[in-house]
Amino acid sequence: MSFDPQALDHAGLARRLMPAILEAGRIEMRHYDSGVTVETKADNSPVTVADREAEAVLVAALSRIAPATPVIAEEGAAGTQIPDAGRAFFLVDPLDGTREFINMRGEFTVNVALVVSEVPVFGIVYAPALGQLYATLGRNRSAAASVALAGSGFDDCAFTPIATRVPDARALVAVASRSHMTPKGEAWLARWPIASRRDAGSSLKFCLIARGEADVYPRHGPTMEWDTAAGDAVLRAAGGIVTTVAGDPLPYGKFGDGYRNPHFVAWGTPAALSSEGG
Repeated sequence: MSFDPQALDHAGLARRLMPAILEAGRIEMRHYDSGVTVETKADNSPVTVADREAEAVLVAALSRIAPATPVIAEEGAAGTQIPDAGRAFFLVDPLDGTREFINMRGEFTVNVALVVSEVPVFGIVYAPALGQLYATLGRNRSAAASVALAGSGFDDCAFTPIATRVPDARALVAVASRSHMTPKGEAWLARWPIASRRDAGSSLKFCLIARGEADVYPRHGPTMEWDTAAGDAVLRAAGGIVTTVAGDPLPYGKFGDGYRNPHFVAWGTPAALSSEGG
């Protein structure tokens, strides 16, 4: 499979990944419905058996689909020296929004992304409790579908194209982290013409902007590349942009920084950057 961004078969990659994406969702829902034991990682973040079991399914699938392409997955990276993945690699967050999962809120997601030359060029975001799937189906094409856990695969999905909206520069709609909002994030929002705000969990924040329901999502707290790459890819293909707080495109493949992200802002359209604020 070619990982030239100009020639990448987005739909073909999504089709091959779908069985593993759905299986990861089924694993998570089994634990979600029956209760789960929570452990604490070295960075004091929570982790569950569902995270580890879902990750094993996703990593195994990627090793079959693209055996020569490195995979950096959240739980596999915990407590280990993460290797330099090079120019093209997959990022996997098997259960983004673990706090939402633990607290029985449905806003948790399965995330797989492909990064090429520092850019997330492909992404799938699946929210099994909500039955929502988002995927890049082309270089500048994002789509959404309702997908039941019992669904048999990609070809059964009725995908609908999604796109960001043109914002009202005087009345932006913000989406903020339900579990990780910080005073710096609140201060940043206070400098912009925010007319309304919606709190959400996991990478669904990117997807809300990608489908035209919000304009901006600031994150002034710690995140890793696997937290953001899939949602970032979906948003970019829908017409959005993700920048550092200084306004530069958010890069990926930051091996020297341990694949940590700087603070960033996701925008529905570059035009929103010209709004009053900063």
